[in-house]
Amino acid sequence: MQRTEVTELILAAKLKKGLKWADIAKKIGLSKEWTTAALMGQMTLDKKRAAIIGKLLSLPPEAVDALQIVPYKGSLPTAIPTDPLIYRFYELINVYGTSIKALIHEEFGDGIMSAIDFSMDIQREADPKGDRVKIVLNGKFLPYKTY
Repeated sequence: MQRTEVTELILAAKLKKGLKWADIAKKIGLSKEWTTAALMGQMTLDKKRAAIIGKLLSLPPEAVDALQIVPYKGSLPTAIPTDPLIYRFYELINVYGTSIKALIHEEFGDGIMSAIDFSMDIQREADPKGDRVKIVLNGKFLPYKTY
């Protein structure tokens, strides 16, 4: 079974059962952000958590097995995203990427922010002018080494 097929099964079961990502995450004891990434095909679940997901979403055994295989990371079908919400992140990085890079280098030195030793938090913030999306990205700084 292809990992994309597993994702399709997960999305259909989630809808049919009326579950939210946070509901599913709570069942396996992980954040809604990481759990969503895993179930969208970007992370690997251990055997215990994959079994819980399988039972919760009534997945076939081969889908549960697929959840335990290290995926090929990178889920976008094109280099420039066409989905409007994802495109806005692409646009954000195009506009602010050099500023973010300059500020990180000024504060930490020459290096990168890890996407491996990383966490993310997405929250809704009420605002009288229209609710806001608050996203916090928290990655370990990894300095480049000289040798």
